[in-house]
Amino acid sequence: MSRQRDILTPSLKHATVGDAMRDSIISCPPETSATKLARTMATRGVHCLFVMHSPQDEAGRPYVWGIVSDLDLMRAALRGDEETADSLASEPVITVKPAMPLIQAVELMVKNAVSHLVVVDPETLRPVGVLATTDVAEVLAWGER
Repeated sequence: MSRQRDILTPSLKHATVGDAMRDSIISCPPETSATKLARTMATRGVHCLFVMHSPQDEAGRPYVWGIVSDLDLMRAALRGDEETADSLASEPVITVKPAMPLIQAVELMVKNAVSHLVVVDPETLRPVGVLATTDVAEVLAWGER
């Protein structure tokens, strides 16, 4: 599903994480089955889900513990196991801020061999979105300045 940008998109050289990220967060609890994860990804048209764990801070907010990607699901399918989000999630979660230059985020993805980064609010450090390799591909495809 492509979402060609209607406005002039900056080139990779000039873009920030905020220019490319998706501001939707789709999450699941750690006990979610692989089948339910697959259904959610297929229904919502996404390639990853944030695994949220019980509140650990004073405000009582859950936190992102890991990310389950479509590739994690494929590995589980090959093993034939009915695993849970808890056992499938990739760790550690790598976070970035919206103002970070996109090229630096790409370097983090390559260095850590991950396809998704959690985008956090610079003040609260709470998740506000996700940056995926497909989002970077859109900047590469449509970036013009």
